[in-house]
Amino acid sequence: MPSTEATVANIVGASSWDERVARIRTIPQDHGTGAQPAIFADVARQLYVPYLGPDFAYVPVDEFYDLPRFEAAYAAADAATAGFTQVDVGHLAQVLTDHPTTLLPLRTLLGLTRQEFAASTKLVAEMLHSRPLSASKVDAMERDGSRPNPDQARLVAVTIDRAMAGTLFGDPPGGLRSKQDKPDTAEGWDSVHHFAEDGVPLSMFLHQRHYGGAFRQLLDATSEQRGNLIEDAVEALFTDSGVPFIRTGSHNQGEIEDRFEVRVRPAPDFVVFDRADRLQGMLECKGANDGGTARDKALRFVALREESIRLGGVPLLAVLGGLGWLRVNDTLGPVVRDCDGRVFSVSNIAEMLAVAPFPTLVGLAPRLER
Repeated sequence: MPSTEATVANIVGASSWDERVARIRTIPQDHGTGAQPAIFADVARQLYVPYLGPDFAYVPVDEFYDLPRFEAAYAAADAATAGFTQVDVGHLAQVLTDHPTTLLPLRTLLGLTRQEFAASTKLVAEMLHSRPLSASKVDAMERDGSRPNPDQARLVAVTIDRAMAGTLFGDPPGGLRSKQDKPDTAEGWDSVHHFAEDGVPLSMFLHQRHYGGAFRQLLDATSEQRGNLIEDAVEALFTDSGVPFIRTGSHNQGEIEDRFEVRVRPAPDFVVFDRADRLQGMLECKGANDGGTARDKALRFVALREESIRLGGVPLLAVLGGLGWLRVNDTLGPVVRDCDGRVFSVSNIAEMLAVAPFPTLVGLAPRLER
């Protein structure tokens, strides 16, 4: 029986992905159950951790949140209000009618999200005998320049005016402060005009980022997009390489079971198949930015491995992302075990095509009837 160190070195020294998989599969026959977790953890640390890219270092691209879009809306608001000095309700309503996108910088001045601002209009709507704005209308004004009707324009103007004057929400209870109690709105429109004229010190700018969380609004707005990041990368790889696949979802669980006899629920994120419509592999994508979440998600691969075995040893693959998988003992190591080493991240996802079953599947999709 080889030592654990020799086994790890043997796996690390494999010359190809398939050879690595073959050597990983010998671990259970060469070592007792007590030694196996440490071996899988060490293999994970040496071969897989280096490819787990820090996805916290990146944010999705969304033109709406880019500086040029905001600067254009801000410049329109600044010019139309003469540097935020002509800000009576009537004038604000006209500005919002003529330049609906100015709602973006005006709302941002109040420190309110789109949903929060829409809810704030409810506090004013009854008084004005009008209907509150929906979050979608706020979004349409800011993104698309959708023109408000006169009642909507006045409602928005009054909401902004009262929030800026500190009369919209009332006095905060003990231990709380108003969202308008911040340097650029502490003295209402006077503060806004002052900073618009003289600029904001870098320390104050950074403090606001500290308060709100760097890129928080963008990250919240694109949470679904970020959640699909790994799956989208896999789909792009398979599409570009002509690999026949199905990206599963809630709408096709039954199809996956009927067509490929995959009974685990939910179905794996992807199934790949050959020209004869025979299942050739299952792939699961998992992102986790903390160890506890990664540990919980690692358990999913236990069920998938059991299904893989039930189906006759259909290859199981993983594509992982996030810092949570750096905790190798109870997260990444077990996934390496359950997938026989077929574990990838977005940074090295193209290498997947070199491991079985993909060399026999590349290029088949264009010849399949869709």
